[in-house]
Amino acid sequence: MAILEKVDPATTLSHEILGKGENQQLVFTASTKELQAALPRLAARPGAFGEEQVLQRVTSATPPAAAAAALPLVKASFGASSVTGGFCSEKPFFYSTALSEGNYNVKVTFGDLAGPSSTTLRAESRRLIFEKIETAAGKMETRSFTVNLRNSRINSTDSVRLKPREIGKLDWDDKLTLEFNGSHPCVAALEIARADDAITVFLAGDSTVVDQDDEPWAAWGQMLPRFFKQGVAIANYAESGEALKSFVAERRLEKLLTQMKRGDYLFIQFTHNDQKQGSAYVEAFGSYKEYLKRFINEARARGATPVLVTSMHRRTFGEDGKIQNSLGDYPEAMRQTAREENVALIDLSAMSKTLYEALGPEESTFPARSRS
Repeated sequence: MAILEKVDPATTLSHEILGKGENQQLVFTASTKELQAALPRLAARPGAFGEEQVLQRVTSATPPAAAAAALPLVKASFGASSVTGGFCSEKPFFYSTALSEGNYNVKVTFGDLAGPSSTTLRAESRRLIFEKIETAAGKMETRSFTVNLRNSRINSTDSVRLKPREIGKLDWDDKLTLEFNGSHPCVAALEIARADDAITVFLAGDSTVVDQDDEPWAAWGQMLPRFFKQGVAIANYAESGEALKSFVAERRLEKLLTQMKRGDYLFIQFTHNDQKQGSAYVEAFGSYKEYLKRFINEARARGATPVLVTSMHRRTFGEDGKIQNSLGDYPEAMRQTAREENVALIDLSAMSKTLYEALGPEESTFPARSRS
């Protein structure tokens, strides 16, 4: 049934489930005004949208008839179109629905009959999907994308060893969460359907790749969905503090491989933590290359294409305004591995050096953040 979090659905929301089996549809029949009156206002997590912001959340649970498995098709229509045509807010809001892990095609209709809208859409832990979709009053715009969902379970007895800060993170739960942000976000309808044939691009890496879940921090991995059309899903398994050795030890690679199929891709970027003395340390031209080859072989064994990505530089400017290498021999060791294994290489290390130097020490500055 459809519910509003912390609100009694019997008194605040009318709804109906249409159809049976694979044709089930979830339809909201309350007007936008009623929804706005019923939704609780929840305090945002510190730093998520600014300290003064307040979030609203709509939750759609899987109907009882499909409790054993996720719906192949879920449709949600927000508000009565004869009234306004969409659910709008002056604050960011979420839509969540319980689904099993895998890939899903999502069709979103933006807009409102009563006025203009401006919406930025993110999925899960702030994966950027669409930026600033603007519609005039009475106009609608429909966009589609493919999203990857996962949980930490490997099998009936084993799971990924998550860090405490990952517990409860939207990337690891059993639902799809969409964040509607912007100056005046409006959504009129959603359609969600399984997409088992979609290509999955898996990401393995550290804090420069991870889905950063707090504003204003971000990493390159969570920006990738913005640049792909429907039919390609980004599955970002990166996590802050990870190195090749720990990624294996915590069973993140094992979990990732259970979801991989022929035709998929695996992007591999590690260095920042591999070079640090400690339990995860590996020597550049020794164990580092051996671990890279393990990742490469595991992907190829499943018919997937591995891609090596040299790590982006730290902002280590010298007196001459040029980036000083703080990554040691690791980028060169990865380039060497790519040649030896005939693997595609994205030289992000070289590209980030060019970018930082073009911006300069001041313009490339970003608020510091401590992540172990």
